[in-house]
Amino acid sequence: MDAARPRLSLAAGVMPDFTPEETVAAAAAAGWDAAGIWVDMKLWTPRTTREVQRRLEDGGLPALDAEVVWIRPGPDDPDHFRLIDIAAELGAPNVLVVSSAPDAGETADKLGRLSDHAAAAGVRVSLEFGAFTTVRSLADALDVLALCGRPEAGLLVDPLHFARTGGQPADLVGIDRGRFAYAQFCDAASQGPRADDVPAIIEEALDLRLMPGEGALPLSDFLSVLPLGTPLSVELRSKALRDGYADPVERSRALLAATNAWMARALKTPSCGAT
Repeated sequence: MDAARPRLSLAAGVMPDFTPEETVAAAAAAGWDAAGIWVDMKLWTPRTTREVQRRLEDGGLPALDAEVVWIRPGPDDPDHFRLIDIAAELGAPNVLVVSSAPDAGETADKLGRLSDHAAAAGVRVSLEFGAFTTVRSLADALDVLALCGRPEAGLLVDPLHFARTGGQPADLVGIDRGRFAYAQFCDAASQGPRADDVPAIIEEALDLRLMPGEGALPLSDFLSVLPLGTPLSVELRSKALRDGYADPVERSRALLAATNAWMARALKTPSCGAT
C-alpha cells in the first residue's frame, strides 16, 4: 500500500443526533479534512444552506458529500434534484444514492437522470449497494451502472456492506478507476447477521460498527485496491460511540484519533489532524 494518507471526512451518519451545522462545526474543531452533510428535505430551508455554508467557511472545511437520495418506485422525486442542487451550493462534489426500486432498469433510468442533473451542477452521484437495498451487491451495482450508461456515475463502496454481501477487496481491482469518487470506511465484527435477517442487517449498519482496528474487516487490503488518494468518508454509525461521547466535538475527536492511529499503523506514517 502506498504510504499516502487519504483525505478523511466525518460522515454525517456519525452524528444522527446533531444538526448538519453542529456536525460541520464538530468536524472542523477536531481537525477532519472534510465533512459529510445530511440533507433532510423535510427540514432543510434556505437558511439551513446559509448556516451550513457559514460553518464550512468558518472552519476552513470542505464538504465531501451530501446524502441521501433514496430512489423508490414511481415517478422521479423533485426533492432528489433539489438535494443535488443543495450539494452544489455547499460545494459538496458528491451525492450518495441508494435504491429500493425493485427493477434494475428503473434504478438505472433514474440514476441516469440524477447523474445528468448532477453533471450540470458540477456534482457527481455515487451509487451505494447493501443488503438492505435492492442493489444488494457489487455485481448488482455494476449491472445498474452499466445499464445507466453514464461513465461519470460513481460506485460507492462501504467496507461493511461489501463484506456482508460476500465481497473481497480483490473484486474491486478490475473496476474502472474513474468510478471511485470516494469510499466509506469503518470496521466491524468478523461475522454479521444472516443474509435474510434484514432488521439485524440494519441494526448492525446503524448501531454496531467498530472503530478502525477493533474489528476484522480487511481494511488494509480494501484501501490498497482503491485508486491512490481516494477520499474516505468515515461512516462509523455506532451506539457505543454515541453513548460514550454525547458531546459532538468529543465524539468527532475520538473517531478521528482512532482512525488516525489505525492509518499511522497501516500506512507507516505519522498521524495527521488534531489530537
